[in-house]
Amino acid sequence: MSSPALFNLLVFLGLLYVLQRFARGEARVSRRVLAGLVLGTLFGFFLQAVFGFAAPAVQQTLAWTNVVADVYVNLLKMIIMPLVLVTMIASVLKVDEIRTLGSIGGWVIAVLLLTTLVAALLGIAMASVFGLSAEGLAGGMRELAEAERLLQEQRQVAGLAINELLVSFVPVNIFADLGGTRDVSIIAVVVFGLLFGSAALLVCQEDPPRAEGIRAFVGTSQAVVLRFVKLVISLTPYGVLALMTRVIAGSDGSAIVTLISFVAASYLAIALMFVVHAVLLALVGTDVRQYCRQVWPLLSFAFTTRSSAAAIPLSIRTQVEALGIPAPIANIAASFGATIGQNGCAGIYPAMLAVMVAPTVGIDIDAGFIATLLLIITVGSFGIAGVGGGATNAALLVLPAMGMPVTVVAMLISIEPLIDMGRTALNVNGALTSAMVTRRILGRAFPGSV
Repeated sequence: MSSPALFNLLVFLGLLYVLQRFARGEARVSRRVLAGLVLGTLFGFFLQAVFGFAAPAVQQTLAWTNVVADVYVNLLKMIIMPLVLVTMIASVLKVDEIRTLGSIGGWVIAVLLLTTLVAALLGIAMASVFGLSAEGLAGGMRELAEAERLLQEQRQVAGLAINELLVSFVPVNIFADLGGTRDVSIIAVVVFGLLFGSAALLVCQEDPPRAEGIRAFVGTSQAVVLRFVKLVISLTPYGVLALMTRVIAGSDGSAIVTLISFVAASYLAIALMFVVHAVLLALVGTDVRQYCRQVWPLLSFAFTTRSSAAAIPLSIRTQVEALGIPAPIANIAASFGATIGQNGCAGIYPAMLAVMVAPTVGIDIDAGFIATLLLIITVGSFGIAGVGGGATNAALLVLPAMGMPVTVVAMLISIEPLIDMGRTALNVNGALTSAMVTRRILGRAFPGSV
């Protein structure tokens, strides 16, 4: 290891120590996460300014700071499936009527799809206003190699039918899905948890002597899992510091400047969609300012990790403890929101790309084009993987369905991480919004929750 890299690591260790000292006080989690975000950003810019993008010293530094980042993200991914399964079963046992679960899932999905439709409209509008076009985009060797990979992946995605996707939500091997072997594994675990919990609830109703033992076992399992989640989430400030360092120091500044119009249009669309969420929250009687303060740590985490799936544990905890959302709604909204109707990845992004590509292949952007695009985006938003790259999967579904090439996705690979941060935060906020709206609509089913 070079001397500059060793110096950088000593600075990074010093920043971790600062956060650790900060945690000894009475600072709230939101302030500690903000401190990690700021320190990581400053350290990343320091590495860029002193050494430059892709310098050996920066790569050697990131190789070790990524240990903190990757371990933290892996811990979160490790607890996703146990958390979703146990809390889903426990949530069902707390619902007096099984049919209420169908109402929760129906309203959550309806809100997610509606907001995705609005997000797609904003994506179309922003691409048109900024006059974005795929014509003239130059690709280097990295982009061309990515284009070849995407063309191969497109052949796998193109044959995906909606009916087959719906069938895939029902697990064949629950142990395989607990291992996250498929993009829709989270939904499969949710479905299994709902069915298993429903069976347990029916046993409690049909055989009361067994009810106490069942509820005690599930309750104890949930308490242990939630304590584990709390332990992992306490590491968030350190994870955010390392993740933000990687994002800033590992980004190609020249590529960002070259495609600044696309970045600006994307973030403007994301900001406007946050406003749409705020309007929906206000309509259901939510204090938007207080809501923003309560969800700030969650959205900061989603922003830095770029993973809707990894945010599920923190999302459930935020909904239940900070927002007062009943556990059944919180679990379903967090889980479905990571794979269905992602406003940023499945709504804004593919819509912008379609508008950019259409003129280059001789397609007119008229009312028929927009209507078809909105329909494909809304239906195609089912099952988008809640991990980094979900937007790419959405584009691979939408662009071929509209008769367009997918190579433009590869041309934007250099700025993908930067935009994906905002998209992921929007995805998670969309899930929270669906939970808040569902709670308001089903208020009578959960007395005291409104």
